[in-house]
Amino acid sequence: MNTSDIVSARLGEIFLPDGRALGFAEYGTPDGTPVLFIPGAASGRAMNFGAELLSERAIRLISVDRPGLGSSDHDPHKTLTSVAEDLRYLLSALGLGRIPLIANSQGAPFALALAATGAVSSLNLVSPSDEVAHPLITAMLPEEMVTLIDSVGREPETVRAHFARFTPELMWEYVMSEISAADAEVYGDEEFRALYRRTLTESFAGGADGYAADTILAMSPWRLPLDQIDIPVHVWFGDRDEVHSPDHGDTLTHRIPGAQRHLVSGAGGSLLWSEPGLFLGYLD
Repeated sequence: MNTSDIVSARLGEIFLPDGRALGFAEYGTPDGTPVLFIPGAASGRAMNFGAELLSERAIRLISVDRPGLGSSDHDPHKTLTSVAEDLRYLLSALGLGRIPLIANSQGAPFALALAATGAVSSLNLVSPSDEVAHPLITAMLPEEMVTLIDSVGREPETVRAHFARFTPELMWEYVMSEISAADAEVYGDEEFRALYRRTLTESFAGGADGYAADTILAMSPWRLPLDQIDIPVHVWFGDRDEVHSPDHGDTLTHRIPGAQRHLVSGAGGSLLWSEPGLFLGYLD
């Protein structure tokens, strides 16, 4: 799977203006082209991809712990835009200008919030979670999902408490129960399984509040100015992805001016690890 171990990564943290710590890890070439990576649900800086390609293409991949995950302190006032501001501060603290951004799954709304600030030069959304609370998307979803979305709007604290009961093992079992045939090869790979388990363990080290907050934000209306994003945006989906978007990102892509959708034949929702060479070729 060409993944790197967190123990061999270059670990770091910065302190935000309000005193909170924000953790990150770097993979690939230390003096290579910097690329910011926002991982998916319950995943932080331990998650990475394409280790050999990062070295071959001289890429310095910076993977982050969102607030409340892993080494990053909890933010009781976390929003999509507040996380974007945290990440803008990280880029400044590292002495980086506008660099390419890659996001996976539940990392997508946070990445779009950051892209809307103009702080990055391009955005690749790989198997991104869709805005399920958007009316056009909600109308395509199964009834049980619509009921959950309605519950998030009516009683967010009750739903948050449900997600806050998750543990690394429960998260693992939930994800494994949803794996489709198209993703079986990736999730059956021992190297990837070890990486993912290690990522969950680190992300939940301080509890599940960070994951719960992220999930509530992702399932609520995003209220982001997607029509004002004016950088190159590429949206990547496997045509056998049964998890991330009911229309494989078609509606989402059309909401972002000039965005391009790439539909990969035969691929599922694990495109980040199965085909990293595709989107790493679009670092505008």
